[in-house]
Amino acid sequence: MAAVLAADPQALLSHRSAAALWGLVDDRGRTVHVSVRGVTCRRRPKLTIHGGTMLRPDDATACDGIPCTSLSRTLLDLAATVDRRTLERAVDRAEGLRLFDLRAIDDVIAHNVGRRGNGALASLLAGYRESTETRSEAEERLLALVRAARLPPPRVNAWLALPDGGGCRPDFLWRHARLVVEVDGREYHATRRGFQRDRRRDRRLALAGFETRRYAAGELTREPERVVAELRAFLANDRRR
Repeated sequence: MAAVLAADPQALLSHRSAAALWGLVDDRGRTVHVSVRGVTCRRRPKLTIHGGTMLRPDDATACDGIPCTSLSRTLLDLAATVDRRTLERAVDRAEGLRLFDLRAIDDVIAHNVGRRGNGALASLLAGYRESTETRSEAEERLLALVRAARLPPPRVNAWLALPDGGGCRPDFLWRHARLVVEVDGREYHATRRGFQRDRRRDRRLALAGFETRRYAAGELTREPERVVAELRAFLANDRRR
């Protein structure tokens, strides 16, 4: 807070310092980063002031009472100053803290075309949209049904960090609808151990705010219309509303 107040009346904690405030990175640096609107000639010891910054109202917020850049804007600024792995871990941490909002980040990217870090962040997030690697014929069948019905595309077998410190790889994940869909085949899910493991994971997902829906592999071929209709209804019932 002292650094923000010393920089400018409308300054925001930003870059790696804001990322540390959000809990995305560890920051033991000797300087504190702040951003100000417009040009500034101010200099302060142990303070890096980023002037000439185009900040929209949506880029400003507060965390723990300290004025700072929004999480999405913080990730953009962080992308300009760290390596890809550090950025990747910051995004994973945002997921684990349930702060990740892909639409808000897309909005920041769209309003900062050409800005340093924009390409790195967009490239990293492409993996969050395009994970479609299936692990079974049943999963491939469900993905085909989703695409044919023009439902919102899911992430497939992508890592989902959970607040308990671990995570899992749901068969299908619609992050913004907080929906997980699992395709259960006999070979992996019919045993007692598999049954117990699945229910334990469902409870962990529920505690993290995700709803899990399970389909037997045979349902996808016997009753595809019903499966699609149910998925459409589940997705319409966005749990963030």
